[in-house]
Order: sequence, then C-alpha cells, then structure tokens
Amino acid sequence: MKNLIIVESPAKARTIKNFLGKDYTVIASKGHIRDLPKSSFGIKIEEGVFKPEYRVSRDHSKTVKEIKELAKKSDMIYIATDEDREGEAIGYHIAKAIGKEPDSLPRIVFHEITKSAINKALQNPRTIDTNNFNAQQARRLLDRIVGYKLSPLLSSKIQKGLSAGRVQSAALKIVVDREREIKAFKPQEYWSVEALFNKSIEALLVEFEKEKISKMSISNANKAKYIENILKNEEFTVGKIETKERKTSTPPPFMTSSLQQAASNQLGFSPKKTMMIAQTLYEGVMTHKGNMGVITYMRTDSLNISKEAIKEVRKTIKEKFGENYLSEKEKYYTTKSKGAQEAHEAIRPTNLDFDPKIAKDFLKSDELKLYTLIYNRFLATQMKDAIFQTQNIILESKSSKFKASGRVLKFEGFYKAVGYKEKDKLLPALKVGEKAKASKLEALQHFTEPPARYSEASLIKKLESLGIGRPSTYAPTISILVARKYIEIEKKQLIPTEIAFKVIELLEKHFSNIVDSSFTAEMEETLDKIAEGKEDWQKVLWNFYEPFMKDIEKGKKEIKSQKVLIPTGEKCPECGSELVIRKGRFGEFISCSAFPKCKYTKNISSPKKKESVKVGVKCPECGGDLLERSSRRGKFYGCSNYPKCKFVTNYLPTDKKCSECGGMMTQRTYRKKEVLECIKCKHREDL
Repeated sequence: MKNLIIVESPAKARTIKNFLGKDYTVIASKGHIRDLPKSSFGIKIEEGVFKPEYRVSRDHSKTVKEIKELAKKSDMIYIATDEDREGEAIGYHIAKAIGKEPDSLPRIVFHEITKSAINKALQNPRTIDTNNFNAQQARRLLDRIVGYKLSPLLSSKIQKGLSAGRVQSAALKIVVDREREIKAFKPQEYWSVEALFNKSIEALLVEFEKEKISKMSISNANKAKYIENILKNEEFTVGKIETKERKTSTPPPFMTSSLQQAASNQLGFSPKKTMMIAQTLYEGVMTHKGNMGVITYMRTDSLNISKEAIKEVRKTIKEKFGENYLSEKEKYYTTKSKGAQEAHEAIRPTNLDFDPKIAKDFLKSDELKLYTLIYNRFLATQMKDAIFQTQNIILESKSSKFKASGRVLKFEGFYKAVGYKEKDKLLPALKVGEKAKASKLEALQHFTEPPARYSEASLIKKLESLGIGRPSTYAPTISILVARKYIEIEKKQLIPTEIAFKVIELLEKHFSNIVDSSFTAEMEETLDKIAEGKEDWQKVLWNFYEPFMKDIEKGKKEIKSQKVLIPTGEKCPECGSELVIRKGRFGEFISCSAFPKCKYTKNISSPKKKESVKVGVKCPECGGDLLERSSRRGKFYGCSNYPKCKFVTNYLPTDKKCSECGGMMTQRTYRKKEVLECIKCKHREDL
C-alpha cells in the first residue's frame, strides 16, 4: 500500500474508492474521533488560558486503531474531510489521534465528489488551516461554556433537563417574541368597497371625493355604508388603461438556507430531512455512470458558481430549451452575507447529463424530489428573465375611482425549467371613455390580523438575515428546540411551550446577551475574524468567559426558584400537606410540598419489566445468546452474558453477514423502508 485517504463518512469513502486505483486505500473516521468529554466540562482554565481536554470517544476507539495500523503501512496519508471549518477540525483531530502533527499531513479539498474533482485535489494538496481550526475550536468551547454553566442553572431554578445554547437561546427568543406579539395583538376594524363591473371585472375603490383610499382609510361601518349608498346611484366610465411589461429576474442558485426554505415550502421537508437527503446526494449515489456524488457540498453560504459549471449549464439550456431561453450573457451571483466563503460554490448538480428523467430510475422518491429541485434551479440561473404584461384599468364616477388589475405571462423564461403554477388574470378589451356598469357593489368588513407564527423555513430566513448561526447550524438548532420541548410544530407553525416563556424571561433578565440577536451575530463575525487570522481565539474566549461567569455566580444567589410542581391530589401521610410530582436526577418522583421541612418521598409506580426473550442469534463478540430487552427508553437487544459482555444494539440482529466487512447485519427501518444495516461499517442492503 502506498497512499491512505481519510474521510469522515463511510458513504463518501465508498464513492471516492470507486475513482481511485489499487495504490489508494480510503477509510472513514465516522465523524469526530476526538472531542470534549461528555461527562465533564473538559476545559482547563489556567491564568486566562483555555486548555481543551480532547479525548478519543469510546465508540471511535476501534476506528482510530484501524486508521493507525493503516497509517503505519502507508507512504502518504491524505486528510480529505469536508471543506468547512467542521471538516478542518475533524482532520486536525484525526492527525492528533494517530500521532501525527496536523501540518505534516497533506490536506485535500473538493467541492464535489467526482473523479475529476478528486484527481485535481490530489494534485493540489495543502496543509490543515490552523485559523479555520481555531475558529471551530473557539465555537466549540463557547458552546460548551454556555451549555455546561448555564444549563444546570436553568435546571435548578426552573425544571430538570433544561438547556441553553448560544445560538439555540437566541433562536428561541425570536419564536417567543413573535408569540408575545400575537398574544398582545388587538385587531382593528377596517372596510373596503369592492365592485364587479360588466359581470367580470373585479375592482377595488382607490379614491373617493378626491381622497386616496388606503387599507385603513375606511375605519367604520357608517363611513363604508355612506360611500356605498352614494356610489350605487352613479354612472361609471373607463377613465384610464395602463399596459406595461414587467420582468421577473432569474433566481440565484441554492445555498444551504435557501435550499432548506424551498424544500420546506415546495416539498414539505423539514430542514433536518433536507440536509440528510442532501448529504446522501453529495456523498454518492448510483447513477447511469456509476457511483458518484451528484450535487456539490450542501453546507455553504456562497452563491458562487465555477466558470466550468456555467459553461456546461448554458450548453445544456441551449440543447433542452433552445437558444431563445438562454440569457445573453453569463450570470454571476454574490451573497449579501458578511462571512460568506466565496471560495466555495453554491449547491448545484455535478453532472448535468444526470437529469431528473434519468435520475428517477436510480434515486429514491424523496431523493429525486430534492435533486429535481436543485437541478431545475441551477438551469434557471442562466436562463432569460420571465416577462409579464400587466394591466390596470381605472373606472371612474363623479366622486370615485376603482382600480382593476390583471397579469399575463408573455414569455416564461426561466419558468420553463422551474415551472409556473399561477393562472393568468385577463382583463377584457375596453376603450377609454367607454361606459361600464357596476353589476355588484358592496362594502366589506375586515379586521387586521396578528403576525404569522414562524415556520421552520421562515425562522431560518430570519436567522440568516440577522446573522445568527451558520449554514451547518440552522437544522440542528430547530431540532434541539423541538427535542427539548421548547417549541411544538403544528400545521408547520412553530409554537413555543410554556416552559419556553419561563426560560426566555429568566435569560432576558439575567443573561441578556445570550438571547440578544445582535450579540450572537457579532460573535459569528468575531469567529469569522479568527478564521481569517485577525483575532486571537484565546482572547475572544476570555472576553466572553469572565463577565459570563460573574453573571452565573450572581444568578445562583439572586434568581429565585420558579419550579413548577404538579399536585397529585393526595395528602402527605406524615404531615398532611399536599403531595406533588417533582423531577429529579433519575426521573420523576412524588414528594411532600412542604419540603424541606417534611422529607417524605415515594417512587411513581411503573409497570413490570418485560421478561427478556431470546432472538435466536448469537452475540458477535462472545457467542452468547442475544436477548430482546426493554428499558424506559424503549426496546433494545443485549447479550445474555452481561455484564461480562456489554454488546448492545437498538435494531433486530440477524444471522446475515455484511458483504463489505463481515460484520453482523441488523434489521431496521430507514427512510420508511425495511433494510439490513451493518453494525460496524453501516453498509445498507435492501431486505
């Protein structure tokens, strides 16, 4: 063996392996192999210097051992993790875990997983970008400081199991603030006067007695009826006809946030689902030309497109739709985001020959939907603008003016690729001075409506506009808020729970910067400066840590308990006070409401445990019988020789061996389909 390439994903490893010869071995780290410990703070602070205590996680120890053994036999070791800061950090920790200095290993980057991109990357290696690593490290330590110091305070003052986060809490405040607006909203009455002319022309009153009529001009029923009565006795003529052409510009290509929004609005996908599918499309799927990544990297805030890709897409547009749909000049797009990494590319297809018609024979249903969305959007970026003809007809009487509007799509332009579902609104041919008859004229009552609740898509748009978080954080932030039961999703609306209001009220009063969107956005800009080598990451951490810890100590003393106790309806057998349900370290229990004066407690009765049942498969580690067991977290499968053997899996074990590594295959549901999955390498096969 001569060359070893280390990536983070098994799927990515399999795809890259297809492009390279026998001189290369490709192995996956399966994500972060070194991180801060889960069970402790994991950061030493000595004389203002932060020293993270990184460790190889237990579930990655075998992977590290395997990489070390392969590294010893290799002449050259390449780090080929994703090209963002997270990927840089994974690469840095891989080097450290196998006993190498990060700057001693060649680092290769590519924006798409295709043969040409991999070969080009191998010809142009660089080293680990220390500034990018430090930016990621600063973010990781900031989040650990907030999580480990503030979350226990929330748990002790409000309710067990609560958490806070730098981006998470700022996002939650946005949702809570919107709900506050809705609750405080008081509807205002207003009226409109509408008419139907010549039985088909719908028109709205825009002027009465030489005063323009805006939304709130007619504020009550008396005024509305007064106008209606006058107009019913007047004659109308066509006073003015306006016909204009209006262009709708081509959309930019997708970046992470806009892809998540479009997938939510058009496909009904959650951000988490969108990113999971996009990850699969990026890392590699089977195509008519073999296994390859079919889209570029999906975590990006850049709208940049390579010149080669623009040349290729313009050729495809000409072939598919004709030269009449191709824009006269090449179109380039730039993002307004301050920290956008323009060296990266927007999200686009890697091979335009693999169009949706061909892709339907290779991709799963949801994969095809998302791929089609990305493919058609990329075609649209280099097509001509759509052209509409707009019409406005002003119908006049002695005291009033009504306006009727219409719109017709004259040239579909880029809509040829992405589709256009709206219907044309045609107005009949009329002439200035021609009489018009109001066949129907009525005053209608309306009330102003409160602002709409955020959806996942609109919250992402808001976070992006405020500069909170980065492409990789949008989906997990919303997932955490749902998992922590801070928000509920009903009919696509994000609704904060009662506990969310309590948490935000406490944070606003005692930790205002944690929920301040401008502070969070400024911190993102500071992290960008660390990545650019313009800020010292240790100094940034200390500037945050010192005042934050003073607030924590102050909060421990000054914040009063706001714990919610649920009454059981029973009396304490020792003192007669009411018994309540409390949350403790090991779950819920019943205790006296007079605590600490009365210390009576009892467990909440739980159903008897289900007896363990043999599944007819031997343990892959010791040969014992595998048993189906249950816990408060649900069903799992463990070895009969426990605690000597600690093998465990959440999925049904089978006798089938993995065709890739020989590991045990388990049966599970993946994307609404029953599959077999290897417990070692995660290779999947259809059941």
